[in-house]
Amino acid sequence: MSEELELACFNIITHVGTARSNYIGAIQLAKEGKFQEAEDLIAAGEKEFVEGHHAHADMLTKEANGELGNAGVLLIHAEDQLMSAEAFKIIAEEFIDLYKKIS
Repeated sequence: MSEELELACFNIITHVGTARSNYIGAIQLAKEGKFQEAEDLIAAGEKEFVEGHHAHADMLTKEANGELGNAGVLLIHAEDQLMSAEAFKIIAEEFIDLYKKIS
């Protein structure tokens, strides 16, 4: 695996991992009734997610152009983290709505 590909994968993992942590934190804040803080954390997570998504799209473009070598397991892990973060955002938004209704 090329160093460029490896760095791109770690870039994705870093951004979407931070996004996922923000989404989980938002659920915890909503549980405490801190809805504005929860929504702010969702927004911060979204910014991180977009950065990871852009890094992924750039990498896919380079790969399609034959500019990158064999991606392997690290890319699979990066893509898994990307999808996981997206799912956590959806779940976090649903929990926030639920906690709002309960309170």
